[in-house]
Amino acid sequence: MNPVSAPARPPIAEVLGRKILVFDGAMGTMLYAEGVPFTQCFDAMNTARPDVVKLVHMAYVSAGADIIETNTFGGNRFRLAEHGLEKEVAAINRAGARLAREAAGDKAWVAGAVGPIGKPLSPIGVIPPEEAEEAFREQITALVEGGVDLLVIETIGDLNEMERAVAAAQEVAPGLPVIAQMTFSEEGKTLIGNKPSEIARRLSDLGVAAVGANCSVGPQGILDVIEKMATASRVPLVAQPNAGLPHLVGGRLLYLATPEYFEDYARRLVEAGASLVGGCCGTTPEHIAAIRRGTAGLAPATAGRVRRSATVEVAEPEMTAPAAPAAERSTFGSKLGRRFVISVEIDPPRGLDLEKYLHGALMLSRKGADAINIADSPLGRARMAPMAMGHLIERNVGIESIIHVCCRDRNLLALQSELLGAHALGLRNLMLITGDPVLAGDALQATDVFDLDSIGLIRLAAALNKGVDLAGKSVDRPTSFVIGCAANPTAVDIDRDIERLREKVEAGADYVFTQPLYDPRDLETYLARVSDLKVPICVGVLPLRNHRHSEFLHHEVPGMRVPESIREEMRKAGEQGAAAGVAIARRFLTEVRSMVAGAYLMPPFNRFDMAADVMEGFVETD
Repeated sequence: MNPVSAPARPPIAEVLGRKILVFDGAMGTMLYAEGVPFTQCFDAMNTARPDVVKLVHMAYVSAGADIIETNTFGGNRFRLAEHGLEKEVAAINRAGARLAREAAGDKAWVAGAVGPIGKPLSPIGVIPPEEAEEAFREQITALVEGGVDLLVIETIGDLNEMERAVAAAQEVAPGLPVIAQMTFSEEGKTLIGNKPSEIARRLSDLGVAAVGANCSVGPQGILDVIEKMATASRVPLVAQPNAGLPHLVGGRLLYLATPEYFEDYARRLVEAGASLVGGCCGTTPEHIAAIRRGTAGLAPATAGRVRRSATVEVAEPEMTAPAAPAAERSTFGSKLGRRFVISVEIDPPRGLDLEKYLHGALMLSRKGADAINIADSPLGRARMAPMAMGHLIERNVGIESIIHVCCRDRNLLALQSELLGAHALGLRNLMLITGDPVLAGDALQATDVFDLDSIGLIRLAAALNKGVDLAGKSVDRPTSFVIGCAANPTAVDIDRDIERLREKVEAGADYVFTQPLYDPRDLETYLARVSDLKVPICVGVLPLRNHRHSEFLHHEVPGMRVPESIREEMRKAGEQGAAAGVAIARRFLTEVRSMVAGAYLMPPFNRFDMAADVMEGFVETD
């Protein structure tokens, strides 16, 4: 498709940095005011309600905006997939560019808006950077075909993601100016921990046309960031603050920063070095008109920037420390690799009654178990939080727990909070897993999160053990977690499973629990392939309950293998299936005991008695 013809205006590159330019304000705020709920896809309004989108653009042009942004902030395949619109990337972005172009006429330039993909990139998250860059290329191609004058990559919290977006823009449209805007917290750092001066230097090196900050904070916070960016940037600076923080009033989100407040801060932002000023969330045409008034007659503060470049941003000391040895972090950690350990898994209740679980944990402790594993809503079925149950078991029974934490239900922020909370409660042993998707469970209205996978979560816990979070920001003192991970010796894609296990150990895993096994040869083959990994490996043992149980595991659970001979043995056992299952588990453990550091028992349906029977003869004491 040929690009839509742009109006006869001087190229934006000839104007950037030479005069004060005013950006527009929020699109989502205006669409929300027009009755479009936040549950709807704002970007889809380009095709569903183009008249409303065009009216918003025209209001900003009338307010004095020199540059208006297309309504395509969430127009990449990842964000559109949340609404089932991932195949509409080209149509939505082209329509967004066309509507902005029609509204701008010869009065304003049109900037193609490109927002974040909405999920953390690996190694922190699960999205490969290459996939993110391809998504950016796809969106930017459509915007360029729609005839935009420049590109604005905005509200990015990860410098790695910004670099990928800039690379995509420069590949698709090497002659088109790119404005790169990061988002910063109230502490003056990006969500991943990058500092303003670092951002300004790096993005200047990448050859963007302007660099700056938008969203997340109001004018004061953005002013602080711009002042620091001015010490390092070699390109023009752009500032687009929110209208303060949102408040829920009468069921509607309201932002309280007034246009008059913005008028004052627009002048301050220009004095600090910004030559492009606009608004983000909560701002309206009235705010943009106020910015126009506040910047009238001002020129870019180039002289001021030269003076400020002599200042030095003081680096904050990083409170990092080597993690303590696993043996010093918990009693369970002190036993790992020193003697044969036994942990028993308990599925938490689906309600509030914990009595039988506490009695079961007490019985297992007396039988010699070293720790109680507490699963995290396995199979996507809602159960009591393992952190609460683990705390109660440790307090009332006196045996250590191993808390499962899965990535399915929590975003990056919540996962870090969960880990800090667990440590504050005295919980030290973790089993970090990706988790079963909720489609496997019974809460069909729930949704998966998966900001991280197990590797990213292990990396987060390992960072906390050094006294910092994933952003490198101090958490006042190191945690003392003993970090466990899972492996599956009978995985369908065994090469991939082994590759991921190596990544988990490299990320900071201290020990490994395998999925349930029944054939010693499966374990022996697997251990030979991972013999270079110097971490304790405990073999998973799930006692079979009856013949149907063995058939179900073998035929319906991916990655599980129950040998035909075992299934036949369970068939012959008939009503004595549970006893036969215990005997098979004990026989298996006898054969593999010398190969592993311990056993991870998973009694079916919380049959604690079966776990106790398997443990007979395998318990070691200090």
